Order: sequence, then C-alpha cells, then structure tokens
Amino acid sequence: MPQTISPSFQAKHIARSYEQTISADPSKVFDLLCPVKEAQWLEGWDYTLLHSESGLAEEGCVFLSRQEGEKDTIWIITKRDVHSREIEFVRATPESRIARLTIAVDEKAANVSKVKITYVITALCEEGNQFLEAFTEEKFTEAMKFWEKSMNYYLETGKKLRRP
Repeated sequence: MPQTISPSFQAKHIARSYEQTISADPSKVFDLLCPVKEAQWLEGWDYTLLHSESGLAEEGCVFLSRQEGEKDTIWIITKRDVHSREIEFVRATPESRIARLTIAVDEKAANVSKVKITYVITALCEEGNQFLEAFTEEKFTEAMKFWEKSMNYYLETGKKLRRP
C-alpha cells in the first residue's frame, strides 16, 4: 500500500551538477542521450521502453530503469531539443524521490563536447531523505566521471567500459 506523506514530513532537496568533456562532435554526443542507445555504451544500464513513437529518445518518451535494491524508476522525457542539444528528464522512484535531470551539450573545441549535467532531487518520504543524505557530492562526481569515461571509451572503441 502506498505511503501517505505526513504533514510534518520535511523533504530534503538537493541539486548536483557536473561538466563532462567528451571527445566527439556535440551532435554525436547528443544522439547517445537516449535510453535505448545508453544500453550500447553504459555498463549496468537496465531499462524497459514503455512508449516512444520513434523507438528512441523523443519528447514524451516513457521508460523504466532498474537498480538493485530499489523499485523501478519511472522516466519521461519532458524536453528534447535537437537544435540547442538540450534534453530534460523527469524521473520518479516510487516511495523514495523525484528528480529532474537536464543535460546540455555544447561544442568545447573541434570534435570535443562540453556536457553539463544537472540533477535536482526531492525526497518523497523518509526513505528518500536517507537516499539524499547518502548521495554526497563525492558519490555524484564519481558516477559522472564513470559516465564520462564510459562514453569516451565507447566513442573510441565501440565497446562498453567495464566497471572496476
């Protein structure tokens, strides 16, 4: 049975940002920001596509992702602008938290992209508060660095980088 949020509940709220450098043209990088294509380059990405007119990332695309020890996270792409190379996701992990993820891809140099990633997360209950307390800046940065290394490795080799 779903939890009822107590009127006295104090939701924790955090924002985390990271800027990646990816050795590829921005349009190529932006194209990989897709639940289907992410499975090609990010080890451990486990998803189910629920709705997409094209079968790939698009505004209105809905999918689930799985992470051990948690309920499936529900995602919807709320913005996908190919011209500005910006994408926004809203994701909810039931009985834990809700988040907005924005990613902007810009040219840093010839065939080098700057990728700005921002997560804004709000707890939905005490379990969510506990998650946010454990989701330190250090853990976030570690995850973003692995993502950055993984995408660069994939673009260089065509293979997934294995987790250490």
